[in-house]
Amino acid sequence: MTRLALVVAALAALLVAAPAEARSVPRGWLGAQVDGPLTAPDNPFGSEWDLMAASGVESVRVAFDWRAAQPKEGEPISFDDIDELVIAAAARRLPVLPVVHRTPRWAAARPGRGPASTPRGTAAYTSFLTALVGRYGPSGSLWAEQPALPRVPIRDWQIWNEPNLPRYWSTQPFARSYVRLLKASRRALRAADPGARAILAGLPNESWIALRKLYRAGGRGAFDAVALHPYTGRPRNVLRLIEFARREMRRHGDGRKPVWLTELSWPASKGRTRGAPGFVTTEKGQAARLELALRLLARARKRLLIERVVWYTWLSREGAVSSFNWSGLRRVRGRRLVTARSFRVFRAAARRLER
Repeated sequence: MTRLALVVAALAALLVAAPAEARSVPRGWLGAQVDGPLTAPDNPFGSEWDLMAASGVESVRVAFDWRAAQPKEGEPISFDDIDELVIAAAARRLPVLPVVHRTPRWAAARPGRGPASTPRGTAAYTSFLTALVGRYGPSGSLWAEQPALPRVPIRDWQIWNEPNLPRYWSTQPFARSYVRLLKASRRALRAADPGARAILAGLPNESWIALRKLYRAGGRGAFDAVALHPYTGRPRNVLRLIEFARREMRRHGDGRKPVWLTELSWPASKGRTRGAPGFVTTEKGQAARLELALRLLARARKRLLIERVVWYTWLSREGAVSSFNWSGLRRVRGRRLVTARSFRVFRAAARRLER
């Protein structure tokens, strides 16, 4: 072999042996909420899915609306709207975290409270969960019906949303009734898919106190990950809220259980809405807080066992009274689709973390 051939062979061996640049976070760690205009009927924003996937979103959180899928007792479940979301995500190989909530009137303990009503018992809700696993789990009928679609089965299921708030869970204090549903849900999920995980409903506000109440109500062993919605003014306080939750978890023997941030946001609605002072901010403030928060969370990921971070939200429609209408990385402004300053921060952070 000539000297040139030897050099070429050596270089080729080095290239083969050299490892790819390591990611800072596991695949799927950084995600976004899909709701609002992106889930509206006949919405014209389907191309946003491609932009999400190209911009570093590696997982999505989506509401599976029990009320809409099963409005009448005894009638077949309508999967059409949910199918559309799961197919769009799977086509981009994006894992879906469903938050399964909103009680239909026929299953409500307090029908006058609408979808915020606590379910009457646990059987109807767990039956719905079982049907969802049968549709979207590892052996789900959707994958059989769509053989050309990448198989991205749903294995993680978030049981309700923010039950420590009356606007989502009518029975207050919430802990005992929610733990009953949580335990029954985890049993149903494991019976339908032994590898399924029950994710705790996201806890906002004084989340560590809500978590303490859940443990005292017998919640240990009823969930596979703690979920938090750390809405606070300063990014560093997000870490403090996780640390407070970790303290409660260690006290109750769950020190090695992961934490998911299933909603993280700073709406850029300052001067437009009456959102909490210090929490709502400007466009510049939203971008700066998002950038710092992702740096801090990625740095603390292993120490605090942070398994998922979901920005709320990808696409929102500006206007009305909710500050969260200005939380989108992309926004519908009148008849225009605009890009928030925070979008570029998110994309740059994703590229840095995901290589």
